[in-house]
Amino acid sequence: QDQLKESGGGSVQAGGSLRLSCAGSGYRYTDYCMAWFRQAPGKEREGVAAIDMDGSTTYAESVQDRFTISKDTAANTLYLQMRSLQPEDTAIYYCAAVSRYWCGGGWNSQSAYDDWGQGTQVTVSS
Repeated sequence: QDQLKESGGGSVQAGGSLRLSCAGSGYRYTDYCMAWFRQAPGKEREGVAAIDMDGSTTYAESVQDRFTISKDTAANTLYLQMRSLQPEDTAIYYCAAVSRYWCGGGWNSQSAYDDWGQGTQVTVSS
């Protein structure tokens, strides 16, 4: 059974860094659009970043220049390097996948993805 599993979440102080990982079992990351979403308490799940088959990336404006999405296709692992974390980045972070090469303009829509991980908590204190 295909599965996505996130790891790397935790608690940090404002200004700190974390790197999230998403390991895919049964996936070929070269054939998928992959993304990170997050959901803060009481808020809708929102797209954070996405990466196409060829490695092209897209970011939400709120994380541009602070977060970096990348993937290791040999290891079937997706990453999200997060720097200069702020309390407003506190959320559960999810990885998502859809079997197409290009994420496209709807990359930040939950309905665009077929598969989801269970999430990992990130807490940033001031």
